[in-house]
Amino acid sequence: MKAIWNHTVIAESNDTVVIENNHYFPPQAIHSEFFKKTETHSHCPWKGEASYYSITVNGETNKDAAWYYPETSHAAKPIEGYVAFWKGVDIVQS
Repeated sequence: MKAIWNHTVIAESNDTVVIENNHYFPPQAIHSEFFKKTETHSHCPWKGEASYYSITVNGETNKDAAWYYPETSHAAKPIEGYVAFWKGVDIVQS
């Protein structure tokens, strides 16, 4: 799978985990030069507290367009540290 934003591949992996129709990419699959941690957090009752990244590509920033769970509940351990996307980031087959 590939995550694409602003005509650029920002993550790529054959080992994503799909939960609630979201592909979660392993942390080593993201191209870290495009990602910057933000102060945004949200809470999922069964996964835990999510943290966010803004994505900057070609001088444009997509604020809080990626999220991850640094520490998950026991039920969500398979996605701990994995990164998912929204806000116009396209997920396509590799």
